[in-house]
Amino acid sequence: MKYLLSFFVILLSILNSNAQLLRNGNDTVGINEHLDKVIPLDLKFYNEDSITVALGDLVNKPTILSFVYFDCPGICTNLQDGISTLISNSDLVLGKDYDVITISFNWLDKPSDAVLKKQNFTTNFTKEQCKHWNYLTGDSVSINKILTSAGYKAKIAGLDFIHPSALIILSPKGKITRYLYGLSYLPFDFKMAVIEAQKGLSRPTINKVLDFCFAYDQQGKKYTLQVTKISATIIIFFAVLLLLILMIKSRKKVKK
Repeated sequence: MKYLLSFFVILLSILNSNAQLLRNGNDTVGINEHLDKVIPLDLKFYNEDSITVALGDLVNKPTILSFVYFDCPGICTNLQDGISTLISNSDLVLGKDYDVITISFNWLDKPSDAVLKKQNFTTNFTKEQCKHWNYLTGDSVSINKILTSAGYKAKIAGLDFIHPSALIILSPKGKITRYLYGLSYLPFDFKMAVIEAQKGLSRPTINKVLDFCFAYDQQGKKYTLQVTKISATIIIFFAVLLLLILMIKSRKKVKK
């Protein structure tokens, strides 16, 4: 029993230390949900045609907001693929029922980069549909303001960024009503999110599993996955498993 108590204390310390790591990580990279907050609609960006547009000019129906950067070596391509697939599979109509805005959080990205990136994910769409998926670029001040308003936290890693993946659902008045996490999305979840946004109803997120971008390891000259959360989960799993084994053995000794 003495050993079990000692092990339990060690397990708690592991849990606390890893929980602290996760909290610290979320202070740097991740998403702080800002449900019911209205994004700053007066912020101005450049569209693919290098025309300055205010967010308020684009948000007039349920809007799907996403953040990427165009040279991303990791999940940004998958995120945009997920949006493209969702548009194709949903019975809602892009441009009629909702719009999509993708903003680059790299202030070095330009409208010409946005044109090339957009072409990759809209090849199967009509010209009218393409008008309603806007790719925006901007200066660092505007980018920081929109990221802060959405609770989106990215971190510079060498020449790249560590960042989360999610869709942020806006009402026609720019209010944040839902976050959809990950890289692929169920058409039903998407439809419900759009319907709720149309009514201005916000809903807490049940599934908050985040995908994170790969970061560049300058010493190893390669891209590596951020493993803090993964390692914490593995450590906790094996610690609990070991605790169960010790408890079972202890009970067997008592019976003898």
